[in-house]
Amino acid sequence: MYIGCHLSSADGFRGLARDAVAVGANVFQFFTRNPRGGAAKPIDPADVADFLATARERAFGPILAHAPYTLNPCSDKADTRRFAREVFADDLARMEHVPGNLYNFHPGSHVGQGVGAGVALIVETLDAVLRPEQTTTVLLETMSGKGSEVGGRFEELREILDRAALGARMGVCLDTCHVWDAGYDVAGDLDGVLREFDRAVGLDRLRAIHLNDSKNPLGSRKDRHARIGEGCIGLEALVRVVNHPLLRDLPFYLETPQDDLSGWAAEIALLKSRRTGG
Repeated sequence: MYIGCHLSSADGFRGLARDAVAVGANVFQFFTRNPRGGAAKPIDPADVADFLATARERAFGPILAHAPYTLNPCSDKADTRRFAREVFADDLARMEHVPGNLYNFHPGSHVGQGVGAGVALIVETLDAVLRPEQTTTVLLETMSGKGSEVGGRFEELREILDRAALGARMGVCLDTCHVWDAGYDVAGDLDGVLREFDRAVGLDRLRAIHLNDSKNPLGSRKDRHARIGEGCIGLEALVRVVNHPLLRDLPFYLETPQDDLSGWAAEIALLKSRRTGG
């Protein structure tokens, strides 16, 4: 079972790996840079080498880099779109230092231009930054549908994948809180949600799961994460997610609100204890 959480460390990749081991994780998610800004620390080759050695020793699964929240490739402002392309391209170049992993981003908000225009702008950015030689798999994240977000419906993600020149090499990260808030009943009808995802996108494109409970009821379109078992989705529903035969081999990344690492350690231990069949 590949399960971990969202980590941050001033000690680079080696610090992330150390904290992952401390919480009982064998995968982790991290921000490529300040989530509310654009600054990124230089890559330290020694730090990368230490991390890669630990990842091999501990049999880590894929690490998931998360783009900053300020990245909006479908903004109505040219400067914002240009910033998105620059950050996106730089992040993908940096990820090649730890090859073969995942990079996740929020498709963005069309801010009144309409979903069609938003999709077209997202595709423009992807076509500008994706390279056939890259080893990193770029993932579109399922969104809650709040405001003018693109990606609250599975069909919107499929349109982006279909229209991007290298879309066949991309994938999707499904966030349980987001899809619940968007109206997909992962608690009451997980099989039905997966059938809908397979029809609209294809389960072969699903590469990662953000495992989060939700503070809000089904279809609220608000995107408020809750700790596992403390929200409206509930522990038993999330246990069904990690044990579902179509999902169990994917990596799971917790983004639940915690005060410190001990909270994630407890959640990881709990979910491991409820894992069935090895």
